[in-house]
Amino acid sequence: MRIEARLNELGLALPAEPEPPPGFQFAFEWARVLGNRVYLSGHAAQHADGTFAGPYGRVPSEVSIDDAIEAAHATALSMLGTLSRELGDLDRISAWLTVAGAVNADPGFPQTTVIVNGFSDVITQLFGPRVGGHARTALGYSALPMNNAVLISAEVEIDG
Repeated sequence: MRIEARLNELGLALPAEPEPPPGFQFAFEWARVLGNRVYLSGHAAQHADGTFAGPYGRVPSEVSIDDAIEAAHATALSMLGTLSRELGDLDRISAWLTVAGAVNADPGFPQTTVIVNGFSDVITQLFGPRVGGHARTALGYSALPMNNAVLISAEVEIDG
């Protein structure tokens, strides 16, 4: 339980299972395990109780760059919560393979990579560069589900 110990050391807590907003239903799996791979659906920042935390809106006109980076950071914790529930032990993760970041961006916003760094920094800090290093995209979109500022999906490799 090395990764859980590192989370505690850093004062980070994983949120509960995502709670859909009223009138909304999730018709997909948050994590799909196939062989030694886990495919992770798009995650957003959450509060400890599993409700979505936002921020909501386009970056940078409605959501500041700093708030969007913090949302990407919190999204890493949301995804780790899903992985912890699915795998039982985050130490089973042997490699972060790909990360796909989506930023709800104003037209022409060129700093999507800076925003998604908030996610990548958490993963690398917890898992180290050998396991936590990953290929990545960071794209800007004109709209995201529930108007989230940041949405991130990923693929990881697991042992056993």
